[in-house]
Amino acid sequence: MNPNKALWEKGDFTRIAQTMRESGEALVERIGVTRGLKVLDLGCGDGTTALPEARRGADVLGVDIASNLVEAGNRRVRELGLTNCRFQEGDASNLHELKDDTFDLVVSIFGAMFAPKPFDVAKEMVRVTRSGGRIVMGNWIPNDPTLVAQILKISAAYAPPPPEGFISPMTWGVESNVIERFGGAGIPKENISFVKDTYTFSFPGKPSDLVALFIGYYGPTMNAVEAADKNGRAADLQKELEGLFDSQNRSPSKDTTSIPATFLRVTVAVN
Repeated sequence: MNPNKALWEKGDFTRIAQTMRESGEALVERIGVTRGLKVLDLGCGDGTTALPEARRGADVLGVDIASNLVEAGNRRVRELGLTNCRFQEGDASNLHELKDDTFDLVVSIFGAMFAPKPFDVAKEMVRVTRSGGRIVMGNWIPNDPTLVAQILKISAAYAPPPPEGFISPMTWGVESNVIERFGGAGIPKENISFVKDTYTFSFPGKPSDLVALFIGYYGPTMNAVEAADKNGRAADLQKELEGLFDSQNRSPSKDTTSIPATFLRVTVAVN
């Protein structure tokens, strides 16, 4: 099985996504999704940004590598009675089922960054975007002090070394890499802009309960816990994660959790 597919079908990312809904709505508003736009939401999960895009009147196709998340997204669409949104399986590095010049807007928020072959990912996103359209990516930033970059950094310290040739998804959080990858797809540097943005994880429980969610349902953390367990270090990993979540919680109440995480928002104008 494709290791990327295995990673995201592991656990149940929908449980994490529930803590991201409000920020998903706010981001869709910020990037200017409007009625009638044809939108591809790539690495869409169960629709944290795809559903708000559809509710704003866009015609949305969500594509994700994980079959369980595609199923969950289509279930949410049916429950909400949306007729302008659907989800299907696909690989961001090879969107062979999608035609050239199809979408006005391609959105990938913490999605396509995790696909292997980043140069292929950039080429595919550009290929399916029509002339005059846009690509918007949200990518976590390596060594950033805020939540997700630190979760992934801590998890990597406990996990086995990655296979030879592995390119870290965090490299998408480096501006020069983004410019190089889209440059390989024919996009000039001046067509790419960057802004630091914030996504907030909101959870109706203590930070330690949110850690338990990540340990139980978030693929990268689950892999780290399994590896740490074999070395008798699972308790160390849990303690480190609980310390991180506690220190970053901005909620005035100890019984609720609100943790902001910084990411790099990339906008690409496709000519």
